[in-house]
Amino acid sequence: MYRYTEFDKQFIKLRAAQFRDQLERHLAGTLSDDDFRPLRLQNGWYIQRHAPMARIAIPYGELNSAQLRRLARIAREYDRGYGHFTTRQNIQFNWIPLHRAADVMEELAEVDMHGIQTSGNCIRNITSDAFAGIAPDEVVDPRPYCEILRQWSTLHPEFAFLPRKFKIAVTGAKEDRAALAWHDIGLHLVRNEAGDVGFKVLVGGGMGRTPITATVVREFLPWEQILVYIEAIVRVYNRYGRRDNIYKARIKILVKAEGPRFIDDVEEEFRAILERDVDGAAHLLTQDELDRVAQHFDVPAGVRYDAANDSLAVDVGEVPVAFRRWLERNVHAHRFPGYRAVTLSLKRVGQAPGDVTAEQMEAAADLAERFSAGEIRVTHDQNLVLPWVRESELYALWQAARAASFATPNVGLLTDMIACPGGDFCALANARSIPIAAAITERFQDLDELYDIGDIDVHMSGCMNSCGHHHSGHIGILGVDKDGSEWYQITLGGSDGSTPSGAAVAGKVIGPSFAADEVPDVIEAVIEIYREQRAAHERFIDTVKRLGLEPFKAAANAVRRTTGGKAMAA
Repeated sequence: MYRYTEFDKQFIKLRAAQFRDQLERHLAGTLSDDDFRPLRLQNGWYIQRHAPMARIAIPYGELNSAQLRRLARIAREYDRGYGHFTTRQNIQFNWIPLHRAADVMEELAEVDMHGIQTSGNCIRNITSDAFAGIAPDEVVDPRPYCEILRQWSTLHPEFAFLPRKFKIAVTGAKEDRAALAWHDIGLHLVRNEAGDVGFKVLVGGGMGRTPITATVVREFLPWEQILVYIEAIVRVYNRYGRRDNIYKARIKILVKAEGPRFIDDVEEEFRAILERDVDGAAHLLTQDELDRVAQHFDVPAGVRYDAANDSLAVDVGEVPVAFRRWLERNVHAHRFPGYRAVTLSLKRVGQAPGDVTAEQMEAAADLAERFSAGEIRVTHDQNLVLPWVRESELYALWQAARAASFATPNVGLLTDMIACPGGDFCALANARSIPIAAAITERFQDLDELYDIGDIDVHMSGCMNSCGHHHSGHIGILGVDKDGSEWYQITLGGSDGSTPSGAAVAGKVIGPSFAADEVPDVIEAVIEIYREQRAAHERFIDTVKRLGLEPFKAAANAVRRTTGGKAMAA
């Protein structure tokens, strides 16, 4: 993991002190709401439906156990005892009183954390593959590049007030587990035929009201030039991106409208930056700089290189079925022989997807210290991953994880859904997500049934902003408003771009929206069509592609007819 330098530590402590002064002036009435708003947003503080919401950065998803314990303390001492992990590998707190916000900033700074640039029209938290550095299919470890991008983009004076928010994702694996095509910039580390490292660069992806997958603008860019090229992209966006309409301000709209002209302008700006390079102003990366950052991502102390001689300490044939299912679903291959990565599932009955209590954070920190060299990761799917687990300790970990309610063997299955907090918290939401997620989870509790259904991504958002990534779900659920009532639009066939799901694509709507109490029945009807019509070993997403939407649409409409003919034109 990256270890903050003294400069880093001093920087965020001074930023916390600045924020305290700003907050105290605001509370005293000498700094107006309008003047205070951009200052709080630059530090990750929103005003939501019921209370302030704090979004805390977890760069590329990596945490150590001390940081997780501090988040647990914040949940317990300042919030209502829990937090919410997001699809962008951050954590949010929804009930912290504004007058205590500066105290929280100082608490975070003590463990090298902050909320800087987790909101506002700037380059946001850099995200990556939760298995970065340990995945067997990884070509290049993306984390040093993520950290360089984080340092370079933080408070960059030219990019602090972009037309709209800006999100970058990076991966170095063959399988895209970072949803690159759904980001403003997606960076895929690759090697060319000569073995040189570079980036495949995608630009202009995004969800929201107009879902668009990113365009490839460079098949191979030498790694040394990545900051220059991103600077060229963002300069062109800053110059031509719309500022008169919030719904048309994202770079995806500019890329779609301009097409090849956008790419030409980026290439021209890229060349101009290189030509004007004086005393390193072009930010070309050097091997020394890459090595300086990469040393922070060495194998953690305590990881054994001879662990290949270890093996699972129990006979798989003699252990509980629950453990065997956990091995199948929650335990993942590792590039180090004798090690595995393990997902701690946060998806269970009675708890919203991504929510985690202070007690659970403490328990996860205990597991990280005991089994994973003190390191833990936050995933795009709103779970946690222990990246350094010895195979010989898997059974002991399963027992401990089960005692802490982390061992639900449902990773990748229907109840492992993504969901935003929705209308229960967010002022932008049109409908609630949490009750719908709970109803679906309760409907599909039979593990035998879940395993029979197999791999399926269910994503749900409470509004068109798509914080729950409903566009990329195999089944997407979108909350919409009609005359003050909550309705839900269903889409099928979306993908985030991971290899089993195929290329990134937005799902298609299967008809008018459904009332809240109809949604679990609709999901069940859609699943039953799949189970009836699937070919041998065929995944849900592949059956949808083969059959098309009509059989599923008919099943959904049948649910509407049997529940009294409720319908709303989407």
